[in-house]
Amino acid sequence: MDSTAGPRTPPDLHAIQALAREDMAAVDALIRRRLASDVALVNQVAEYIVGAGGKRLRPMLLLLAARALGHRGPDAHQLAAVVEFIHTATLLHDDVVDESDLRRGRRTANAVFGNAASVLVGDFLYSRGFQLMVELERMQVMRILADTTNRIAEGEVLQLLHVRNPDTDEAAYLRVVERKTAVLFAAATRLGALLAGADAATCDAMHEYGLNLGHAFQIADDVLDYAADAGALGKNLGDDLAEGKATLPLIHAIAHSDDATRARLRDAVEHGDVGAMPHVVAAIHATGGLEYSRGKAREFADAAMRALDGLPDNDSTAALRGLALHAVERDR
Repeated sequence: MDSTAGPRTPPDLHAIQALAREDMAAVDALIRRRLASDVALVNQVAEYIVGAGGKRLRPMLLLLAARALGHRGPDAHQLAAVVEFIHTATLLHDDVVDESDLRRGRRTANAVFGNAASVLVGDFLYSRGFQLMVELERMQVMRILADTTNRIAEGEVLQLLHVRNPDTDEAAYLRVVERKTAVLFAAATRLGALLAGADAATCDAMHEYGLNLGHAFQIADDVLDYAADAGALGKNLGDDLAEGKATLPLIHAIAHSDDATRARLRDAVEHGDVGAMPHVVAAIHATGGLEYSRGKAREFADAAMRALDGLPDNDSTAALRGLALHAVERDR
């Protein structure tokens, strides 16, 4: 298509998933083949969490980035599976650390199998992902994924340092978001560009797209914890508060409330007091915390879309734009 015609209208999520369906089916088949272990409990726990489904957003990002730049093939499927293994391992470990009992509308693996099994199977998924990665024998790929998993681990520890800390400010919150969430989005899109043989500037642009998309996605997710319907969300509303996590809507409310309300909000964070949820939600609404946070998410989504300027105007690039819009418009 003539690149001077301007970018096409971004598709919605269903159209994006349809576009990627054939490649994602190949990725899912590869994931299930490579999950196999002769240790029965590994198979049970891994199948439980991988079989829970979900949007498979991170591997889809890798595939779409590669396709936008003209590449399709089994190496993209394999790297997409690696990204999903890494993400799934972080979910297993997160749920143990957070003592979560519900994810995607059903009990977490640690609630079903126990913490020990969840941690150890998470380790299995990490190492299986690295086995798949090494098979491709590309040092640059290994470097990107090794650096990314290290940053994710740093993000987990950084978040732990802020648990039940009412002095967590927006900058500290965004540092956690970058390392825990955004870096894996950025790795996925950079790897897609790398597989396509893109030049350094294009790889950097894809990285910026993924990094900004990851920020938008996580901020929007944190808004949902105070604004969504629990049944639609697939987790317990107020989980962030119960875990003593001050996310952006609450950080904004603490910073903009009167002294008495601020003291009550700080106490709720310090004690993980989910019983204070009605007061917290009222304060967030009163200070415009949801609107402020949604605005921040939109800023990151806009930056993600700008990073795609100059890329080929095709269905896959349009899908990447659509995912940026979806990140801030979704209700689950």
